[in-house]
Amino acid sequence: MTTPVLTSQATYEAQTAFVAELATRLHAYGTSAQRLEGAVSAVAHRLGLECEIWSNPTGIIFSFADPVRGQQNGITRVIRLEPGDQNLGRLAATDAIAEDVLAGKLDLVSGFAALRALDRPPRRRAQVLTALSFGLSAAAVAGLLSTDWPDVITSGSIGVLIGVLYVLAAGRPRLAEGLEAIAALIATLLAAAVATFIEPLSLKTVIVASLIVLMPGLTLTNAISELSSQQLVSGTARFAGALMSLMKLTFGTVAAMQLVRLLGWEPMEAAPQALTWQAEMAALLVASYAFAVLFRASGRDYPLVMASVVLGYALTRVGGEVLGLASDNFAGGAFFASMGLAVVSNAYGRWFNRPGALIRVPGIILLVPGSVGFRSLNFVMERDVFLGLDTAFALLSALIALVAGLLFGNLILPSRRNL
Repeated sequence: MTTPVLTSQATYEAQTAFVAELATRLHAYGTSAQRLEGAVSAVAHRLGLECEIWSNPTGIIFSFADPVRGQQNGITRVIRLEPGDQNLGRLAATDAIAEDVLAGKLDLVSGFAALRALDRPPRRRAQVLTALSFGLSAAAVAGLLSTDWPDVITSGSIGVLIGVLYVLAAGRPRLAEGLEAIAALIATLLAAAVATFIEPLSLKTVIVASLIVLMPGLTLTNAISELSSQQLVSGTARFAGALMSLMKLTFGTVAAMQLVRLLGWEPMEAAPQALTWQAEMAALLVASYAFAVLFRASGRDYPLVMASVVLGYALTRVGGEVLGLASDNFAGGAFFASMGLAVVSNAYGRWFNRPGALIRVPGIILLVPGSVGFRSLNFVMERDVFLGLDTAFALLSALIALVAGLLFGNLILPSRRNL
């Protein structure tokens, strides 16, 4: 570590205010507990500040030592926060502000003001693009799941509707609380109506694809990662939150299917039909663009984020099919892909002095097993307990392989300041 900087110019209060604001920003933009604590502790050390931090999905506790009287007479702050959401654009901006402060390009007061200035309400254009990206990602995932064009079109159309609900829920707390259940209910009813009256569909695949953005696969992955890093409270709380999201999605789907039976609908099931490799590549490109929008990357990082999604998908195919790592009991493709992504993201962070999350997060998005957990709970609620348990074990295997790959990748090439 370098010698602490800025201590002669900055006051103790300004230092603590900047560090607390930095941690709050990292939390709001989706940083997991172990990465947040590591990054903030490193910045505090560079500022010559003794800081102990404890992060969980709904809050942060700081303890700052008084520079004269020591730790027992310092400042303790407790900040209540909502669970963070991925925002790669603002995460990169936050990291750049911290770098400028540490380099002396910004004083602490100006850095604090710059962090606060990141709070901007979303523009109408961004909201429209977000809703459309729900549809694009749903259509693309349907294509990647080997379905025919009616499934792709239906998934995309339902996805746009769910995207509109998501945008509306941002300013309506009561709607936000039940968003997953409402979205699953609507998606299942609409898909069943199309399969009954218009065109046969791969019904379960269409439902999963339509709801793919609301699936908590990334949250489950972060939870297991935190647990593996001994962040037991944060990991347990995040896992419980992800499980609750899955339960709400499952309840909405099961309730809708009961309503379908009451209405006497008989959805026609279409046989799976793989698209051509050209269509698969097109679906992958569409998915990469949609996730760049949904992760709210800055405009200049769109090519990087899209390339990361393609890289993650390609590494999975290479690991599973070319190297023969896939098996019934080990998600070798996910392990190989996540390990490769961890190395590439850490290398990018070191060479370009920017957050490796710009590559790591979008790279693993097509690997996270949120849909597997959704199907597992569906089987259980339909009283097919053994099939539900079998699917749950598949979920656990995929999560372990994915997190193990990230851990091995970090061993091969450690991350830059944890981000």
